[in-house]
Amino acid sequence: MPLSHAVLVLLSDGPSHGYELKNRFESAIGPQWGGLNIGHLYQILDRLVRDGHVVRSHVAQSDRPDKTLYQLTGEGAAELTTWAVAPHVRTGGFRDELFLKLLAATRLGTETLRAFTKAQRQAYLSDLAGLTRLRRESETDPLVALLVDAAVAHIKADLEVVESAERRLAGLAEQATGLTTVESEQEQTG
Repeated sequence: MPLSHAVLVLLSDGPSHGYELKNRFESAIGPQWGGLNIGHLYQILDRLVRDGHVVRSHVAQSDRPDKTLYQLTGEGAAELTTWAVAPHVRTGGFRDELFLKLLAATRLGTETLRAFTKAQRQAYLSDLAGLTRLRRESETDPLVALLVDAAVAHIKADLEVVESAERRLAGLAEQATGLTTVESEQEQTG
């Protein structure tokens, strides 16, 4: 569970409360990851407490509700170290909606394939422009810069797939027979 381990990493710097962990995560990883849902973070923290990787304590505050602090345990530190040195192994295959869209566009014929690849190419070029801006803004943070570079590499690889799809799938798209449909009950009573 990578997010659980990311929380353990942040707690290795010392005790923290939920919103502080959320802000530190978003700052450390950068905006290309997207925001971390606070509800999901608290579920992760509850699981880490249950598994003995983290302990929680309550700090009384006179002018606000009590604050809950989370702290890494020895068992949590051992789990983090074990995870950090193990290689990343892809377990879910290469599932990507892009492949499903290419399947659909190819089965729907040459014009659909051409329209999809054109639209997807534009979307990737737009993503690359945004990442290029983000990369310039992230030059002072080597970790965020590296993550942005990785995102750029992924987008470029996907762009290469889209660039070759029209040519490589043209024969299949030409054989497409179009849509076979039947009227739904709503269309019949319409």
